[in-house]
Amino acid sequence: MDDHGESATLLAGLSGALTTFGHRLMARVYYADTDFSGVVYHARYLEFLERGRSDYLRLTGVHHTELADGKHGEKIVWVVRRMEIDFRSPARIDDILTVDTRTDAISGARIFMAQQLRRGDEVLVEAKVEAAIIGENGRPRRFPKEWVAAFMPKVG
Repeated sequence: MDDHGESATLLAGLSGALTTFGHRLMARVYYADTDFSGVVYHARYLEFLERGRSDYLRLTGVHHTELADGKHGEKIVWVVRRMEIDFRSPARIDDILTVDTRTDAISGARIFMAQQLRRGDEVLVEAKVEAAIIGENGRPRRFPKEWVAAFMPKVG
């Protein structure tokens, strides 16, 4: 079936957008995201947050598949080392969520990010994430210098 040029338009918004503070992604809450009470199951918030971080990486030119294939000289992967989450208010089916992700700091092999999930202006979830880059042997790898400018906020 011919897509009449629609694929390019649809793909353009699929990964969200880079912003002056970092990255913004919109996501809809589906039935599968909810528990028996009709609100988003707590573990699903981790998935929304992960989508925000992954698309942030993708739009800055850092692709998980290229890292795992060794494009940068060796096979490297991202791992979440620590996460702190505050659940403030529940999301519900059909809500449109905004996932904001920003980089607070980069140090050695680690990146420290702050994330928010909002419904309109209401903050539902806040998270602080410490992620690291490791090599095939499981040892930390220094954060590439050329990535620092891409990940640090453009405004204070």
